[in-house]
Order: sequence, then C-alpha cells, then structure tokens
Amino acid sequence: MKNNNEKADNQNVYTSTNPIIQQKLQQLLTYLQLDDAPAGGALVVYQAGQCIAQASVGMARADLSWSPDTLSLNFSTGKGVLATLVHVLVSEHMLDYDRAIADYWPAFAAQGKEQITLRSVMSHQGNLFSIQSIDVDNDTVLDWQLMLEKVAAMPVTAPEDSALYESAYSALVYGWVLGGVIEAVTHMSLADALRHYLTEPLGIADSCYFGVPDDKVDEVAHLVKYFQTDEHAAQQISNQELSQARPRRSKPVLRADSENTLRIYSSLPSYTCWQKRALTNQAGANESAMADELPSLDTAKINRLYFNNSQLNLKNYKSALVLANKQPIDYYDKQTLQAIIPAANGVASAQALATIYAMLANGGTWQGQTLIDDATFKQLSTPQTTGMDAVMPAKMNWRLGYHRRFSICQSEASNMSAQGFGHMGYNGSVAWCDPARQLSFTFIHNFDVTMLNDVRQFALTEAVLDLIDAGI
Repeated sequence: MKNNNEKADNQNVYTSTNPIIQQKLQQLLTYLQLDDAPAGGALVVYQAGQCIAQASVGMARADLSWSPDTLSLNFSTGKGVLATLVHVLVSEHMLDYDRAIADYWPAFAAQGKEQITLRSVMSHQGNLFSIQSIDVDNDTVLDWQLMLEKVAAMPVTAPEDSALYESAYSALVYGWVLGGVIEAVTHMSLADALRHYLTEPLGIADSCYFGVPDDKVDEVAHLVKYFQTDEHAAQQISNQELSQARPRRSKPVLRADSENTLRIYSSLPSYTCWQKRALTNQAGANESAMADELPSLDTAKINRLYFNNSQLNLKNYKSALVLANKQPIDYYDKQTLQAIIPAANGVASAQALATIYAMLANGGTWQGQTLIDDATFKQLSTPQTTGMDAVMPAKMNWRLGYHRRFSICQSEASNMSAQGFGHMGYNGSVAWCDPARQLSFTFIHNFDVTMLNDVRQFALTEAVLDLIDAGI
C-alpha cells in the first residue's frame, strides 16, 4: 500500500511542532471521523511562519493513506487561492481593484458589464452570480476557452429579493471572471500564472492546481464510494468498463445522527459554547425558554449556529450553483479534475493551502519575500459587506475574495478588519488565516458531505483557536 506519510517533507516547510497541540488535534481529527471511516482527511496549522501541527487520518484512496501532502478536491476553497493570485498581481501593478475588468479584457464589456470592477466581483456585489443565465451544459463547463467566451458575453442578473441582501455569492461564474482577467494581463495560461506568481515562490508548485496534470490525477483523494473503481483502475481495466462501474454522483443528504456521533459532539471542547449559543438563540425566539436548561445538540442544530438554513433563498442558491440543465457534475471524475473550473475544482494539499494562508497571516510576506505589499493587503483584508448574502444563508462579511472565519466561541477583536478570513468549500473543507494571531489553518477531507450538513470544519476551527488562545 502506498502511504503518503512516507513522502519526504517539503524542503520549504519550516516546522516547529507544538507537541501538545499536535497530539490534541490528531486525537480530535480521529474522533471526528464519526461513522465515515475509512474516509479521512488532514489538517495543518501554521503560526508565525512555522508549521506547529499536522494531523491526518483515514484513507484518501483505496491504496493511499491521508497525509498533509495528499492532493484533494477542495471545491470552493480554491477561490481563496485564485483571489490570492489576483492580489499578487495587484501588488505587481498589473491589476487595480477599481478599474473596470473590461479595460483588461475588452470582450467582457458585453451586455452592460463595461463598468464592473474587480472589487465588485471579488466582494460578490457585481450581480454575476447566476450560472443559469448562461447557456451551458456539463460538457461546456469543461471547456475553458468556451466558458471564457460565454462568461464575457453573459448578462448582469440581480438576485431575487435583492433589496434584502448586500451580496450574491458567485459560486461558479466567479472563477471564469477572475481567470479570464488573470490570463489577459499576464499573457499566460491560468496554470502558468498560478505557478509563476504564487505557487513557485511559496514552494508548493507540485501540490496546488486548477486542472490537475495527467501525472498527478491518480494521486487525488476520492470518495469512499469510488474506492472499488479505484482498485479496478489499478488493475488497468478499460475506460469504458470504468465508466460503467463508476456510481453516479449524487448530492449527500442529511442522515440521522448515530449515538456515536452525538456522544463525540458532546465531548468536543466547543460543545458547551454551542449549547449556550443555541440557548441564547432559542431565548431570543421564545421568551419562555429556560435559561438554565442547556439543549442537546445534533448536526443540524450545530450547523444552524453557523448557517441558518431557514434564511436560505433556494431560488438564488440554485441559480448560483445548478446548471440550467440540472444535471449534476461529477467533480471527482478524472476528466473533470483535469478541467479548469477555478471556482469549484481547486485541487491542493492541506500543506499547500496552509502555506498560502500562512503567507497571508504574515501580511503578505513569506520567508523574506514580499508577495503582497502592505497597501494591497490592507485592501484585501478589509470587509466590503456586513449584511446577509443572497445565496449563502449567513452574513459572509466578504473581503476581496474571502469571507469571514466562521467561529463563534472565541473573543474577537472589535475591529472587524483585524478578524480572520478565508474560504470554505462545498464539502466543508476550509482554509483561513488570522493575521492578529499570525495563524493559518487548513482542513481538507474526502467525507461524502456538504458544508450544510457537516460540522467538522467548525469543530476544528474552534478547537485550534481555543488551543492557541490558551497559550499551550
């Protein structure tokens, strides 16, 4: 069996492991497999430019154990990578947040988009959120150049009940807009620009991709439901046989929590905090609620503390995430992994993502080199919105390309600009930085869940912050 733990450490990783934090996070990650083994995941924590903790558990593929270096499909977590590349280009004076995108990419001016700026797109205020406003199907989405043409020609679309919202999360369109302008100003392919301006300077060029190279695609973690076909592939069955054997991708659904899951939740460091917050919310909705009765919590109730699904505008959500043909995309399919869909199919290791955010946690510098200057960093980290989003059922507090860190149990600086930020993915993967703490954190996995029916990223985020603030 191949084991990624046997891989040599990245020579660019500066490690100063905190053994207590390392042990506690490894234990917690193991507990949080819940009932989903043999799937697993990995986490990495940096502070002040040093890797202080790494943990991994479970299987990434039928023949591959998880490690911090394991490549994984992280869905929208890649948006943070894409945004960081844009910020590097702004620092290089190749882009300006407040210039019209059409100044760099003339075709983008079609259908009233001539005044739309990078700032409005990166803060999700440009009304370019609706993938259903573009005539595309599953095959079209895999064609990078054709999608650039489609997005350049797309109309502006306001969300339903737009007066209620400050932003509309561009779940898919975002990637082609930013990718198109990056290629226009660098005169490089997106892959080459990513490598030249971001991943090579950070020493992670072999572990962060939009469009996985052919020689890397078989190293990407899979869902457990695909493990059997992975084994078949290892036996070199034909592509046709593999296609027939592969189960159809379907959206994970809510399931009843097991006694084991509920027991693990109740043992988490954040559980009492969650109970108190739930009680406060309950009391706010029901004045008769008893203040001394802490409620028992399941996955749905915990998740509601971060994302209130009762506030989800389903029409806007589907408009942003579901193609007009309503056919689901199998993002784990080899062809899709090798396509360029920057807003949705970013592939990276936990170590690579944590490195990017460690650079951001250090204000844009890494190992003596400045990738993002001070003026640019101030702009990218300043919240642009504070109200509800039209697509996500939460106040996202959008920066330029990042949302707020979702934590509710630790005291935060009164200055919102000083608080942590990052980006999560559809499956509940997450990467964030906290410049005030000089901290970065990444958690990625192959559990068959979504961010709206899983709470592991929140439990781990709260645990990391608690450990750091305790001075361990």
